[in-house]
Amino acid sequence: MFSNPTAYVSDPTPWHGALRPARSWLRSDAPSLSLNGPWRFRLSPTAAVAEDFAAEDFDDQGWDGIPVPAHWVLEGDGAHGRPIYTNIQFPFPIDPPHVPDENPTGDYRRHFDLPAHWRDAERVVLRFDGVESLFKVWVNGVEIGVASGSRLAHEFDVTPAVRPGANVVAVRVHQWSAASYLEDQDQWWLPGIFRDVTLLARPAGGIEDVWLRTGYDGGRGRVETEVTAGAEAFPVTLRIPELGVERVWETPADVAPVDVAEVEPWSAERPRLYDATVSSAAESIALRVGFRTVEIRGDRFLVNGRRVVFHGMNRHEAHPERGRVFDEAHARADLARMKRFNVNAIRTSHYPPHPRLLDLADELGFWVVLECDLETHGFDKVGWTGNPTDDPAWRAACLDRVERTVERDKNHPAVVMWSLGNEAGTGANLAAMSAWVHARDPERPVHYEGDHTGDYTDVYSRMYATVPETEQIGTDGSRAPLLGCTPAQGARQRTKPFLLCEYAHAMGNGPGALDQYEALVHRYPRLHGGFVWEWRDHGILATAPDGRPYYAYGGDFGEVVHDGNFVMDGMVLSDDVPTPGLHEFKAVVQPIRFAFDGDQLVITNLRHSADTSDLRFRWRVEYDGTPVAAGELPVPLLAAGESGRVPLPPVAVAADAETWVTAEAVLAADTAWAPAGHEVATAQQDRSV
Repeated sequence: MFSNPTAYVSDPTPWHGALRPARSWLRSDAPSLSLNGPWRFRLSPTAAVAEDFAAEDFDDQGWDGIPVPAHWVLEGDGAHGRPIYTNIQFPFPIDPPHVPDENPTGDYRRHFDLPAHWRDAERVVLRFDGVESLFKVWVNGVEIGVASGSRLAHEFDVTPAVRPGANVVAVRVHQWSAASYLEDQDQWWLPGIFRDVTLLARPAGGIEDVWLRTGYDGGRGRVETEVTAGAEAFPVTLRIPELGVERVWETPADVAPVDVAEVEPWSAERPRLYDATVSSAAESIALRVGFRTVEIRGDRFLVNGRRVVFHGMNRHEAHPERGRVFDEAHARADLARMKRFNVNAIRTSHYPPHPRLLDLADELGFWVVLECDLETHGFDKVGWTGNPTDDPAWRAACLDRVERTVERDKNHPAVVMWSLGNEAGTGANLAAMSAWVHARDPERPVHYEGDHTGDYTDVYSRMYATVPETEQIGTDGSRAPLLGCTPAQGARQRTKPFLLCEYAHAMGNGPGALDQYEALVHRYPRLHGGFVWEWRDHGILATAPDGRPYYAYGGDFGEVVHDGNFVMDGMVLSDDVPTPGLHEFKAVVQPIRFAFDGDQLVITNLRHSADTSDLRFRWRVEYDGTPVAAGELPVPLLAAGESGRVPLPPVAVAADAETWVTAEAVLAADTAWAPAGHEVATAQQDRSV
């Protein structure tokens, strides 16, 4: 394949062998076999390692054991290297596409038994959901292929290499590769097979891919179905039992949209999902459908015809012990915590998360800006010279990344916008990525903050624009210059919805000015809120010399090149404790606004589309913090955007204590993210003499 056996490490387009096209992450009843669990592992300091380890009869008994999924630098008590944290700078010299000869390389081996009945499968596929940063695969000593794109899924056709009974899979993973130049994403560099590995038996007459594209309009729903399958898979049936939908298509040409007379819409506030299946005689695919329509109308970003305000967080995958290895219980708790603090949106900074996270976002309710696995920020240090996003040699790599992003996650109703990546300058490759996304999915807008002039994106996005600048952007008729724009370009950008993809940096005593940014959102409809940087500290649990545990950051693992504690900049600490800033955020963005007006309370529903039927309203009086009276408030049902007034009960003011009146909105019933009685919004008034 290469005259130099390791030349593929520095190839911007290293995909070779039996790599399959990108497709959705689907729940199928076709047979599968998880290869998660214990593997044999050997770490070498360089990529130039002999490949005889892939042979079937290779003796790996002297190797270490390692779990998969895992990062090898977090296993073995330091015997397998250490994590490295950088923010902008690369941890190696900038010489694209080349990487250092000192390139930690992990060799993995695992034996597995292929069930005898799999001999009937038309094809056997080996799927990797995440490997950092480049890997080569062998099965039974046969080289299968090479792939890169750490947070992206890759499937290989291994049919010719597997057999019923005993088999062995071998994987070589390189920490550094040409792909590393595209993955400089302000996080720990954590190599290894860190997401699931699965063997799939693809049946004859099976369904390769499904896309259920939904729409919603005034109570009516529509499902446009895209089925990727051979003619032998038909007839294919779509079923949505709760809606009475059962549509049979006899041939590929028969597949047509299905209109549903009455559905409940999906939104981040009320994430209504319907169970659906798409089936052939050989296979059944299970999906969850949410009906919603995303559109840009003028300078408004709308879902189901109503303007969206993003009260969002930038979320990395970060666990203090597992790194980016997905822990579903921890992720569910993390998202439930977001909901309890009135977070309604997630930007997946700066790569697609584990696909199960998006299932949780569908279920719990978040607006998601799904970001491609792309950042080249280190090129800023050299004036963006050689930046891959504007170099034709890297175009295929950039396009592959966005294609794998969109194809994997296209079925999720929570995903309302695609993002091309982050802090990668600008250039022709990003424009080509945007063109591909627009052609593939014209119903979801394209975001990329670095497109300051708006040449190829649908929304105007900025990082850390000041409060005065944000106000200028929102003001009709403002002629103040916009960053990097000519007057004509600035005028064009002001015709688009605006969002702050990063703002209110949460490091240290941050974030600040939350209330000022929020006030602008309500004053200027062009402004659609934004995403705080960032949700969580990335501290890694470590042990000090005296035996005490602590959360480590850059430099704590002996890194020569690092960016210190800049990775500790979250609204939640590494041990899941919310910061004071998160409590402030909850109060500032609360979806119910209270105003005291004499003996009356004015209540405004600021939600996107949900009314107040899921809430109860309460009042209480306290003297120096001691409750002395409390009760329910008879608040009428308020639709989204409506206000109402209710009388407050008479309040006896204490002569010798502070008298505080508190109004609050709480959940009326248990939800998937909080119990009944959870406080959604609150306000206080000092009635002291």
